[in-house]
Amino acid sequence: MKSVALVTGTSTGLGIALSVQLAQQGYEVYATMRNIAKSQALLGAAKKAGVSLNLLELDVQNNETITQSVEHIMAKHGQIDLLINNAGAGCVRTTEHTTEEEVHWVVDVNFHGVVRCTKAVLPYMRRAKQGKIINIGSVGGLVGQPFSDIYCAAKFAVEGYTEALASYITPNFGVQFCCIEPGGIVTEFASNVLTQLQSKGEMPNDEYKPVFDAFLASGAGFERGDLYQTPEQVAQVVVATALKKHLPLRIRTSTWAEQFTTLKTQADIDGLKQLAIVQQTFG
Repeated sequence: MKSVALVTGTSTGLGIALSVQLAQQGYEVYATMRNIAKSQALLGAAKKAGVSLNLLELDVQNNETITQSVEHIMAKHGQIDLLINNAGAGCVRTTEHTTEEEVHWVVDVNFHGVVRCTKAVLPYMRRAKQGKIINIGSVGGLVGQPFSDIYCAAKFAVEGYTEALASYITPNFGVQFCCIEPGGIVTEFASNVLTQLQSKGEMPNDEYKPVFDAFLASGAGFERGDLYQTPEQVAQVVVATALKKHLPLRIRTSTWAEQFTTLKTQADIDGLKQLAIVQQTFG
């Protein structure tokens, strides 16, 4: 029997690469997205790779669609072996320039969406005493960066959430958790951030303007070649991790990401040392 994988945010970039590569590894893949009408790129990639995928509508901001998708998979297969919480949204704004609605949206997609999907599959994995939940985080979940205030806050939340779940669910119920931490990904994600930025107009001509201009000029925002990986390269790390018998708590996807976060990670590269201390303290 094939292992069953549920992947969110598969209309573009990393989600497409994840779905295809998991299928190539023999998974029964349920690729989900908010708007099924945007599935052409996914289906085209699957056809090119010679794999078949199952497509479901799932909006990580809508509990009803999440429940329906999970119940559909369980009714058909009786199991979900792997959940990859990949759906995400970027935001490049200062706190002072970010509206309350934007804050809610970024946190809701990047963090609450992870919680909703995890909560939906967890009872089934817990009862099965097995399963893997991989959250696509970011180096921005370990290191705060300019003009990514709210995005980094949401990704920091994903880190804490993943670590807390692993501290008691893994040893007691066998469900494993991991947070994958890419640097930049050459994908529509960055383009969408730029589009969002442009739709809001240029940075207001205030005290932040020269700081923001210097940020863009550095290339750290969107053009650094050593920073960015392709979706396929990141997906290779994610899929290789999913295939491991025992998951690390966290893992970076590139040399740049390792170097960038080294002061946060060098004492505990995969997060398992700290996790062991927590489990010993409260176990």
